[in-house]
Amino acid sequence: MPPTAKTIMIQGTTSNAGKSFLTAALCRIFKQDGCRVAPFKSQNMALNSYITKDGLEMGRAQVMQAEAAGIEPMAEMNPILLKPVSRTGSQVIVNGEVLGNMSAVDYYAHKKQLIPHIEKAFQKLSRDFDIIVIEGAGSPAEINLKENDIVNMGMAKLANAPVLLAGDIDRGGVFASLYGTVKLLEKDEQQRIKGLIINKFRGDAEILRPGLDMIEEKTGIPVVGVVPMASLDLDDEDSLSERLNHRQAEGAVDIAVIRLPHISNFTDFNVFEGMEGVSLRYVGQAKELGNPDLIFLPGTKNTMGDLRWLRESGLEAAVLRQAEIRTPVVGICGGYQMLGEELEDPKGVEEGGFMRGMGLLNARTVFEPAKTRTRVSGRVIPAGEASDSAAGREVRGYEIHMGRTVSLGRCRETIRLEDGRIDGLGNENGTVFGTYLHGIFDYGDLASFLAVRLMRKKGLDPGSWHFDPEAHKQQEYDKLADLVRSSLDMNKIYEILEAGITC
Repeated sequence: MPPTAKTIMIQGTTSNAGKSFLTAALCRIFKQDGCRVAPFKSQNMALNSYITKDGLEMGRAQVMQAEAAGIEPMAEMNPILLKPVSRTGSQVIVNGEVLGNMSAVDYYAHKKQLIPHIEKAFQKLSRDFDIIVIEGAGSPAEINLKENDIVNMGMAKLANAPVLLAGDIDRGGVFASLYGTVKLLEKDEQQRIKGLIINKFRGDAEILRPGLDMIEEKTGIPVVGVVPMASLDLDDEDSLSERLNHRQAEGAVDIAVIRLPHISNFTDFNVFEGMEGVSLRYVGQAKELGNPDLIFLPGTKNTMGDLRWLRESGLEAAVLRQAEIRTPVVGICGGYQMLGEELEDPKGVEEGGFMRGMGLLNARTVFEPAKTRTRVSGRVIPAGEASDSAAGREVRGYEIHMGRTVSLGRCRETIRLEDGRIDGLGNENGTVFGTYLHGIFDYGDLASFLAVRLMRKKGLDPGSWHFDPEAHKQQEYDKLADLVRSSLDMNKIYEILEAGITC
């Protein structure tokens, strides 16, 4: 059965030009207009990942876009995910399954062999949806990478998709970057670009009018809109996220996340950024830690290496000092593994050998080659004084890890999963807690419970304060759609979509 979906692609003049948000916005707009729409990105490099209901791994950016489209995330929306494990190598995940680790050189040589996997994933989505909004990566004008391109113009050709090219005016030089990008492309590629977008603009768009007229004249491509800079609480790409630069405590409740060198799935904590009166900041130096109300140790793609960095940077000592005065410390996935007494890597999954842990939990982690990938649910286990009103609360999340953590004694079990397994250990006084569950704060009111508990500990009265993460997320998607719908010429966008590309 041939594909039936119409396609449109968002490319950018550079990384962080706003492609992910524009893709999500179009997904939401098309959904609001009654279309069945899905996002697609053939290749994503990210340490923020997600486990689908089928137990497959994909990038969080496409999960965010699928949520905006009102559909269940599917691995086909991101057939190739690269998770960096070093400066020159990545774990390569194809259609949700681990292919293996490759150096950048090896992967570049192997890329063409992955095209059938991309085509198969795209064809499936094409049969199941009315519209596919495709996201590019980086810039299509990286002339050293064009020969084996599978994510920008190479993907546009595979999907026969018209392209909207976005430039980030907040960086400066947006007209030069738009013009230069267009002119570095081949003639047939230039003809594929049907609209230009100025993104992240601050001020009155009429000031840009002379520049808009000139760029249209010089490229022969219409400007389809100027999108204002806006602050929206939505998941974004990890490597360039501005969230990681938040270092100041601004709310009544101060939550600090340790910014590990290989930090992954920091989206676990995004929910706290949407809470009024709660400040979430990222700490990369011991002197920045201060005296927070809660410390998060996040996931990492390299637990042993990042624990060594934590130790050498002085941050481990700073965290331990806070733990001594009963500042709550919560570790997720790799951060959970660091909290224990011992880390063992007998098969060289990470660095091999043995490493002393932080000693905040009397537990041992043994790394194993098999990767655990599953979505789970369970409930908080009652545990005396430390349980209070959290006991019995339902939790949901997903596991992505290579290792097993077991108690060595004097730990309390904190979460019982529906399959009977125990996830999560805490110390005896209830101030240190670890879990493998990513996304644990995205469901229900666990995040609200934790924030209220911190408020009361500081002598604050939260009253009837409550935060609904799902309602907040849906509100943000609607705000994004309203912003982009009012900024783009949607009649022109639909015209481009309907016309497609004539071969």
